[in-house]
Amino acid sequence: MVFQQLGGINGVCFYVSNIFEQAGFCSSVGTLTYAILQVVVTGVAASVMDKAGRKPLILVSTSWLVLGSLLTAISFFLKVHELALTATPILAVTSILIYIGSFSLGMGAVPWIVMSEIFPINIKGQARSFATLANWLGAWLCSYTFNFLMSWSSYGTFILYAAINALAILFVILMVPETKGKTLE
Repeated sequence: MVFQQLGGINGVCFYVSNIFEQAGFCSSVGTLTYAILQVVVTGVAASVMDKAGRKPLILVSTSWLVLGSLLTAISFFLKVHELALTATPILAVTSILIYIGSFSLGMGAVPWIVMSEIFPINIKGQARSFATLANWLGAWLCSYTFNFLMSWSSYGTFILYAAINALAILFVILMVPETKGKTLE
């Protein structure tokens, strides 16, 4: 739940139009495309979750989140250093769309599903409350720091998000059990 937020989703969601403007792309076209993609991919993810499994969806999702973050970092690096200025806006939009599509595929919904399936009944209420609190604290931290990070370094912000998402891959591999098809007991 913490990786879901600290990987940058709320910074990207809340400031997507600013990201597109900073990249030199029309924010209204980018934002509309972003929203449509998010809805479509979330629907696809919901329909394949029970077939594919929770852990594989999270791993595919976070792998592509790393790629989307790195590509966004590259686009801002090119813009800051005034390299490939005509390609930069398209790269930024494409990478943000990869990012949101990836998030919607797994990291958006799957942690909530796993959380509802993983805790034993005797601590389910308390554990879910704690997990939700951790999620919202992570959401606040991401939202609060996004503008500061972008002021510090636009491409550094997305390198940081890529690193956090890479750590999430490691965490999922080592710590998250597959809950598909398992009973609560």
